[in-house]
Amino acid sequence: MEDKKKILYSGMQATGNLTLGNYLGALRNWKTLNEEYECFFGVMDFHSLTVRQNPAEFRQRARNLFALYVAAGLDPEKNCIYFQSHVSTHAELSWILNCYTYMGELNRMTQFKDKASKHSDNINAGLYTYPVLMAADILLYQADVVPVGKDQLQHLEITRDIAQRFNGLYGDVFTVPKPYTGKIGAGVKSLQNPEKKMSKSDENPNASIYLMDDADTIRRKFKRAVTDSDTQVRYDVKEKPGISNLMDIYGAVTGKDMKDIESEFAGVGYGDFKAAVGEAVAGLLAPMQERFEEIKNDKEYLDRVIGANDEKAFYVSNKTLRKVKKKVGLTDRIK
Repeated sequence: MEDKKKILYSGMQATGNLTLGNYLGALRNWKTLNEEYECFFGVMDFHSLTVRQNPAEFRQRARNLFALYVAAGLDPEKNCIYFQSHVSTHAELSWILNCYTYMGELNRMTQFKDKASKHSDNINAGLYTYPVLMAADILLYQADVVPVGKDQLQHLEITRDIAQRFNGLYGDVFTVPKPYTGKIGAGVKSLQNPEKKMSKSDENPNASIYLMDDADTIRRKFKRAVTDSDTQVRYDVKEKPGISNLMDIYGAVTGKDMKDIESEFAGVGYGDFKAAVGEAVAGLLAPMQERFEEIKNDKEYLDRVIGANDEKAFYVSNKTLRKVKKKVGLTDRIK
């Protein structure tokens, strides 16, 4: 009998335009994970509501994100790719878990403080309880592992705390998830400020490579990337953060290590190196961009796979929710 695969859960918000950092750091690696794990990937549109959205643009962005998942190589037949807002169990479990989460825990969430400072005119309760909804997302699918960056590690810790508290009261209801420790993608930094990560919300459009940037735009952005006054292509994150970031990107795209890259560009100026990085990235993204346009424009196909995956997500997550409702003493619905 074949061993049952462990479950992996992840997702992205349906806001902004995904960057090269999102692709190299997460999306590209996701497509290899279904060989080892049963994977659930969410279009996290409920989470996106903590910031005001233009309704028409938001709907299109969410649909485009689903299409981009598929274009990046995630097979919707092998992976469950679904819309968070289409699966009512998320909101239901989130409310129940709110009642098992302490204010002190939420007060310690550094990401709330960071986001509140950036959106001081809209510090809403959803922003505050965001980690509880994230806990519900993960626990509904009995996820064993969750790939998280440093900025989300605190949210996974509170998820584990909530699960352990609930299990302590009611028995083994939830799988307590662990951070995914497999191959991690490149930590891509801003092209204009290599001290911070590349972000889809960066106000400087030259700081980020967006997945839908055309080849000329990609080349131009790399040409303008911040480096240093030296001319040597050498890996030194502390002394040469700009060049080191470009080398990380080039290495992630070509599979070459830092020593190989240093040898390849020995005696070559920064201009030629930046051009080579731009060409490599444009070449990497072109097939995905072409596939994305095909999928996005095939409404019948998109509707079919969205519907099928939403249905699977509800079926799996509702098994957990029914168990939770029974444990806490909610009355059964009359059929």
